[in-house]
Order: sequence, then structure tokens, then C-alpha cells
Amino acid sequence: MTDRDWYDDSDYEGAVERAERMTRVGWGAIAGVTGLLGIAVIAVAVSCVAAAVAMAYVVAFR
Repeated sequence: MTDRDWYDDSDYEGAVERAERMTRVGWGAIAGVTGLLGIAVIAVAVSCVAAAVAMAYVVAFR
């Protein structure tokens, strides 16, 4: 038998702490990836607008 009492919840509390820590890490990763995807979408939109302006310039002044 072990020396711990039947009401010792230290294993449970440790597991809860680890789960909460991993949850925070997971949400941080989700937020980071979402931010990077947002930046990528903005970059693509700016590139498309720049390309459209360049094409309009070429067509108008050719």
C-alpha cells in the first residue's frame, strides 16, 4: 500500500495544472497562426490592388 491517504488529490491537481497549461499553449498557438493568416490575407489583398493599379496605368497610358 501507499503512504498517502484516500483523500490525497495531488495527482489530480497536477494533471489539472498540466491540462490548463497546455490549453493556454494551444490557444496561444491558435492565436498566432490566425494572426499570421490575417497578415497573409492582407498582403495578398494589397498585392492584388497594386497589380490592378499597375494594369490600369499600363492600359491608360499606353
